[in-house]
Amino acid sequence: MQQLPYIDWDQAAKVGGQLAHPGPELTPGQIAQVVDALRSAAAKAPAHITEVSGMATPAPADTLVVDRAGWLAAMAASARAIMTGLGAPQAPEGGLDKVRGRTLGLQAGGLFAALSSRILGQFDPFGQPNRLLLVAPNVVAIERRLGVNPTDFRLWVCLHEQTHQYQFGQAPWLREHLLGLMAELLNDTEPLRQWRAGERPRSIAEAVIAPAQRESFDQVTAIMSLLEGHADVMMDRVGTAVLPTLPVIRRAFEHHRDRGGWSAILSKLLGADLKRAQYRDGAKFCQLVLKRADTDLLNLAFSQPAMLPSLAEIHDPEQWLHRVGQ
Repeated sequence: MQQLPYIDWDQAAKVGGQLAHPGPELTPGQIAQVVDALRSAAAKAPAHITEVSGMATPAPADTLVVDRAGWLAAMAASARAIMTGLGAPQAPEGGLDKVRGRTLGLQAGGLFAALSSRILGQFDPFGQPNRLLLVAPNVVAIERRLGVNPTDFRLWVCLHEQTHQYQFGQAPWLREHLLGLMAELLNDTEPLRQWRAGERPRSIAEAVIAPAQRESFDQVTAIMSLLEGHADVMMDRVGTAVLPTLPVIRRAFEHHRDRGGWSAILSKLLGADLKRAQYRDGAKFCQLVLKRADTDLLNLAFSQPAMLPSLAEIHDPEQWLHRVGQ
């Protein structure tokens, strides 16, 4: 594996926090109300997820209701933990490394700042301990923009993010499995020079993935598709008895998710358009498996690495069903 660089994650958190827009203006009383409501929603979600997913209740995670700068600081800390686990140095070895590390930290902070207004919540399996982050200003901004019921929307967000907590609880090996795939992706094998004549990468993310790394990239894409699609399906399986305005929220949010304009261009350049495809393809996979069988069969995908669907199986669930004997 190539030598990973030192990155100044403190610099990333500082610069990102300075660049991130704080979001909608709220009075202290409104902030307190939103924080309490999000904590209440996070407390209610697990019982519903247990019922619809058939998964065992995982160990509790710390629930943090944060602003954009708080999310950014948490992501910098998580990125530091990931990179350290992959062998990146925790401190610069010399003056030039320190300068480069600060530059990389500044770049990472800018990217985090650009993303900080788009994250509603995030279960972080790489933090120590595991954490559920709920980004209060973003939740308020989106529910206002979409005109949806705040109580239902906040529970809906928690259902999705806490389903990820269930997934990693069901598959305690998944964290290390993903880290191993990340390590393979960082094994640089001349990414840009191996594109054949006439081929053009569709995003920056694709441009820096060498053809030799494509298998690992596809495995990561398949896993993320499963995780995101499964969470989307489970949050909707809770139904209107719990979330009366669920159909309204889903329609409004899908329109928001598919928005065009400059945000779509930025997503394309960063490769973030893959995220929307992951939700869609993973949800279709889960829906077909559930139509053919039940949650017990679907949960086999979280039983061991060999049972994870490949990217081809995500796109054609019949292949996975045949492989597992259905």
